[in-house]
Amino acid sequence: MRKFRAGSKSTSIALISLGVGTVLAIGLGWYGWKMLDSQPKSKGEIAELVLQTPIERSPRLTALAQAGRSPDQAQARYLLAVDLLPQQPQPALKWLEGLEQADPIMAGPILVTQAQAYELAGKPEQAIATWQAILKRFPDQPEAAQALYALGKSQPQNWDQLIAKFPAHPRAVEVAQARLQQNPNQPTLLLLLARHGLYLPEITTVLDRLTKNYAQQLKPADWQAIGFAYWEKLGYLKASQAYARAPYTALNAYRAARGLQLGGKADAAIPLYQRMAQQFPNTPETPLAWLRLARLSSDSAAALAYLEQSVQASDRLNLPERAAEALLDKIEILDKQGNRAAAAQTRQTILTQYRQTEAAAQLDWRSAQQQASQGQLDQARQIAIKIPQHHPHSDLVPQAVFWAGKWAEQLNQPQRQKEAFQLLWQKYPQSYYAWRAAALSGWPVGDFSSIRSLQPSLSANVQRLPLAAGSPTVQALYRLGQNQAAWERWQWEFQNRVQPSLAEQQTDGLLRLGVSDYLDGIFMLENLRQRSQDDPANRPQFEQWQQQPAYWYSLYPIPHWQTVNQWSAQRQLNPLLVMSLIRQESRFQPKIRSVAGAIGLMQVMPDTGSWIAQQLNLSTYNLEQVEDNVKLGTWYFDYTHKIYQDNTLMALASYNAGPGNLDDWLKRYSTNDLDAFVESIPFPETQNYVKQVLQNYWNYLRLYNPEVIKHLQRLE
Repeated sequence: MRKFRAGSKSTSIALISLGVGTVLAIGLGWYGWKMLDSQPKSKGEIAELVLQTPIERSPRLTALAQAGRSPDQAQARYLLAVDLLPQQPQPALKWLEGLEQADPIMAGPILVTQAQAYELAGKPEQAIATWQAILKRFPDQPEAAQALYALGKSQPQNWDQLIAKFPAHPRAVEVAQARLQQNPNQPTLLLLLARHGLYLPEITTVLDRLTKNYAQQLKPADWQAIGFAYWEKLGYLKASQAYARAPYTALNAYRAARGLQLGGKADAAIPLYQRMAQQFPNTPETPLAWLRLARLSSDSAAALAYLEQSVQASDRLNLPERAAEALLDKIEILDKQGNRAAAAQTRQTILTQYRQTEAAAQLDWRSAQQQASQGQLDQARQIAIKIPQHHPHSDLVPQAVFWAGKWAEQLNQPQRQKEAFQLLWQKYPQSYYAWRAAALSGWPVGDFSSIRSLQPSLSANVQRLPLAAGSPTVQALYRLGQNQAAWERWQWEFQNRVQPSLAEQQTDGLLRLGVSDYLDGIFMLENLRQRSQDDPANRPQFEQWQQQPAYWYSLYPIPHWQTVNQWSAQRQLNPLLVMSLIRQESRFQPKIRSVAGAIGLMQVMPDTGSWIAQQLNLSTYNLEQVEDNVKLGTWYFDYTHKIYQDNTLMALASYNAGPGNLDDWLKRYSTNDLDAFVESIPFPETQNYVKQVLQNYWNYLRLYNPEVIKHLQRLE
């Protein structure tokens, strides 16, 4: 699986193979929903009410709860109890009475809520009796973990049983943390956190303590768990060291080598790749190991030999994408050697034997670009417009189709331009290039020079994507908007974290979003596309999700909307543009820090923050606080716009790469065609950053803006 971490001021994008919920799954709080002035509609009245505030939904829930034969009665009673629980536990108990008998799937969570209500109502005896009833009725279910935790507050032996029987449950993680605070020298508890507490902010510190103080006591399986934990937290060098002591499997061996490479020790990685590839000739990691060796080799002959090994292994394993990728690298080496005949033959091999691969799409696109650079625009257009026919799932298609339209315009072929742009909107509506086509076609979406000041109206029929995996109870909790409870139960159920199924990954992503873990939640959902490209067997399921608006609402939430909207208005900035920048910079995580030290939602560097504070006469601020970060970040975003005459393209490039780099590019590259200027940005990270932020903006428009929604609906 490939892992991504947001933030423009990190070293780079890393590509590596292989309580009661009161916030919507898309991360939009009650205030945010109110501000959208939406009228949600969905199948089933309860599903609609889930998206409302407790106050808003109370009258209708009460009516449903009192309707004797309503199919929604049990769910309405449960939601009423949940809404009342924090402040009015006694009325909550009345709604819960006997409810577990009416809804067997939710019986466990209902009894847990009942026990909590008794505690809050000051009825400890009834609470204890309910917890004990849960233990008797659900001894092997996660509700028993909740009961053991509650009972363990007065009887510590229950906590011992909790840790032994339900180590993956968040309550067991809490107990382990509490006991480690009292006595930090407990390697068994540290290992529990290493295996099951990856969501903890301090997990890296836990891993460091384990490996430093208890290395001699750890077993190979322990090292594998530690390696995976470091890997998930992007601690690649430490992950490599742990995987080197784990059981010698193909995946562990590959990650031991790859971790060294990513950790800056490429020379040390080479023998590990060699050993792994030789000892595991027929595993999915093998072709990639040979490919890594070729890219690390300084000797072209050795590199070509490694690439041949990669192709052979890929063919044995029926991995055409990997084989074609190796052949593409081979072409680059042969071109540098001046061996044009062999390079041409290899190109032909890709275009015939591996025609449907991403490598073939790249060759087609290069050919189109070459024709355009020579002034042969019609030939370039013809090549580009055919790329979707051979490679409909390629990431290059939107770019190729857009430029086919641009070249048609330059050739004074308006009908062909229109056809190309319509293809973008109909088949690739989520792309940056679909926005560019809309802007050039006069849609009210803003252009590079006007987007900053727009104030788009917002309205949405927000939907929630159903979970593809998980027990019926997890799915029921999720449908009822009980995100925290669903996530906690999922931590116990989800056992296949290293190599999850497609359905498990989708479920994990949605549940992470439900508890505001946008960084990993969005990654898990976005990565489904990559998995569908890597394995065609995954494609039908992913395409089914992708066709549902709920999938896109999950990817483009609007948390912190009230704050973003407020400060955007003060700076005369488009609030959806600011939201788009935040999505790219931090994935909405207020306390996230990049490797370079940038902080918070808008990834403000401390020195920059100090300078901005001086301009604002601000004596105290905290960049980890949402309000302060957005206040300072929007001021700087406005500042970059003013420097470049309110051109958002330039403002974004400056925000990411700094004004010095941008000024250099402005001297080197023509700005007569800003679309061409974007493609010419020499820093891949910055070029991708500009496109991604504006792609985010376009997706927010097509999901939340009525005018753009109507434009797209006319094309259906």
